[in-house]
Amino acid sequence: MHKAFGSHQVLNGIDLAAHTGDVISIIGSSGSGKSTLLRCINLLETPDAGEVRVHGELIRMKTRRDGSREAADRKQLQRLRTRLSMVFQGFNLWPHLSVRDNIAIAVRKVQKSSAAEARDLAEAMLAKVHMAEKADVMPGQLSGGQQQRVALARSLATSPDLLLLDEPTNHLDAVAQDLLYDALSTFRGVGLLVSHDRKLLDGLCHQCLFVEPQGAILRPGNYSHGLQQAKKDETAAQKQRTRAKQDFMRLKREATRRRDSPGASISPGGSR
Repeated sequence: MHKAFGSHQVLNGIDLAAHTGDVISIIGSSGSGKSTLLRCINLLETPDAGEVRVHGELIRMKTRRDGSREAADRKQLQRLRTRLSMVFQGFNLWPHLSVRDNIAIAVRKVQKSSAAEARDLAEAMLAKVHMAEKADVMPGQLSGGQQQRVALARSLATSPDLLLLDEPTNHLDAVAQDLLYDALSTFRGVGLLVSHDRKLLDGLCHQCLFVEPQGAILRPGNYSHGLQQAKKDETAAQKQRTRAKQDFMRLKREATRRRDSPGASISPGGSR
């Protein structure tokens, strides 16, 4: 997958496959494209090149006259999006709906449930994240951490096959982080997680995708294991670069010595 904003290349050949039960952390510095990758998967951002498959089904794309790309079949995109769910950094709750209705309307649209069924499920999910007493409250009356809990409850209520989480522990206190951890530990789909929360990354993730300017590297194991391996690889690469530099300098010195030796000549093949 490739994605650029103007002349700035954000995603440069990202290749990732995930299977049911996988929880993969996406690691990288600020501006490396972690959130962009999540948004490209559900086509909130359109990749410049590459493809996205959900359960093996390719999301069909077409090219506009100006060279940009878009979904070729909006109905297919909407159908596949019902199998995905995303927790945004900015919550993205509907401000004109109560906390309960924010969850219930998502359940009704995705699962085609009745109003009563959606309401019951919404209340059950709110209880799971300790927000049952806020069911009738409007989002604007909640703290940032409380809104994040509601956003998580809404995402899990639709029983997605793929859950995209963009910094889900932002704004959460320690107790709320534990609730989030418990909720996610029972999730049985595919999870792609952008976070700086080490407990979350070590406790839930099975693989780490390290996003870098030149591409990405997928490493097995949790965050600590992946980070340790990344440091080992960088140390080995640094040693290799140092040896290459030393070899170059040695050959350069030998060439200079041969050139400056009285009566010495150097043939095109390098022999004296």
